[in-house]
Amino acid sequence: MKLRFTIRAATELDEVLTSIDRHSPQGARHVKQRLFTVIDLLLEYPQAGRLTNKGRLRRVVAYPYPYLIFYRATEAEIVIHGVRHSARHPASMPE
Repeated sequence: MKLRFTIRAATELDEVLTSIDRHSPQGARHVKQRLFTVIDLLLEYPQAGRLTNKGRLRRVVAYPYPYLIFYRATEAEIVIHGVRHSARHPASMPE
């Protein structure tokens, strides 16, 4: 199965990690590692995330960190549509 990030998702991921890195480079490494561990699990279990009210868009929490990964799963690929902190306003959720 292939993995793809939208431009928006790649930008959000970069912003999250850059922001954390300013305060704690080690913290940024931990968060990045956890985010990609969850994404790797999605490649194995694409239906693991909960469906949102945005069609077939799913979300999964990168526990223990408060980051949500929004994605769509098809037979051939996982497309990451957004990565955001769970405290952000729901209107910032990907379309």
